[in-house]
Amino acid sequence: MFMRKVAIVGVGMSKFGEDWKRGFRDLILEAGRRAIEDAKLSGAEIDGMYCGTMAPGRLIGQEHAGALLADWMGLNPMPSTRVEAACASGGVALRSGFLAVASGHHDCVVVGGVEKMTDVPGADVVSALGGAGDQEWELFPGATFPGIYALMARRHMLEYGTTEEQLAAVAVKNHENGSHNKYAQFQSPITIDTVMKSKVVASPLKVFDCSPVTDGAAALVLMPLDKAKQHSDKPIEIVASAQASDTLALHDRKSLTSVWATEVAAKKAYEMAKVKPKDISVAEVHDCFTIAEILAIEDLGFFKKGEGGKATAEGRTALNADISINTSGGLKACGHPVGATGVKQAVEVTWQLRGEANGRQVKEAEVGLTHNVGGSGATAVVHIMKRAY
Repeated sequence: MFMRKVAIVGVGMSKFGEDWKRGFRDLILEAGRRAIEDAKLSGAEIDGMYCGTMAPGRLIGQEHAGALLADWMGLNPMPSTRVEAACASGGVALRSGFLAVASGHHDCVVVGGVEKMTDVPGADVVSALGGAGDQEWELFPGATFPGIYALMARRHMLEYGTTEEQLAAVAVKNHENGSHNKYAQFQSPITIDTVMKSKVVASPLKVFDCSPVTDGAAALVLMPLDKAKQHSDKPIEIVASAQASDTLALHDRKSLTSVWATEVAAKKAYEMAKVKPKDISVAEVHDCFTIAEILAIEDLGFFKKGEGGKATAEGRTALNADISINTSGGLKACGHPVGATGVKQAVEVTWQLRGEANGRQVKEAEVGLTHNVGGSGATAVVHIMKRAY
């Protein structure tokens, strides 16, 4: 099958957080404008757009988001497609844009991700996010995502001896990284004691084990690699894109201590990129809860199953350690505007590979990975990128 090489030539994002002054349209317009300017493009050169957004209908009463965003960005009549895959919407949007350029169907694609989550009461946000799970077997009986991930955490603790302090170490490390990221929702370091003394949400998960509700947007510009240097001195090639699925309901999984979709997508991505986990310099992984990062770094092959918590507590995932995990602050500290997260991850890895991650730069970063999950693991998307300059 013919596949063109694809590069990221422009990136941009909005500040993540509770934004009471701007709306859905304003956020994606800011991120999109920054990415297009970074790529030194005019709107006329763009011939496609894919935007990840999970629940605008539930959260702001707006459907038909693809057409809305093309209109608001002044890109009509360009085709614009909304992509939905729960919290993996951004990652799947990136994969859609990658495949569109790789196939030759499009030559210049904007990939965006956006969510406006703070304009409705918290109960409505919980209900909207709950749609990412099995409505009949989980949400209707009363399960929430903190509760579902708490079950996964308890099983991991039972099988491997993972501790609450090791979970807390994930949050501490990510808040430290977020303190160096001007786009992050939370920019203050915390301690293990801060996490341990925070209110229990679903035992063993506490407030500081959970990612926040966030407004934000991120965007990328993709082009064929052979045209990329016309628009960027530091093009970043996407060398692998892989996606896998699993059951929505946790009770149908073969294991509660791993995310099978992550394992499958990672295996495919490593094969496509012709690299191994040890070759990855920096990774943005899906840490919607602290246990999710521990599962991710094991399922992605960075550490053996059961050793993720211990490795984190030992500092092996900190900036410029064995592998630098979630240098942006992750979902935990940078924030989690669900449709934007997968795109933000790619923005951060691009900055790292360009050497532009001021204050949190990974030394000699050459290969990066992003890992985006929908629900409790029913969708997983893995991308691998490398410097092409």
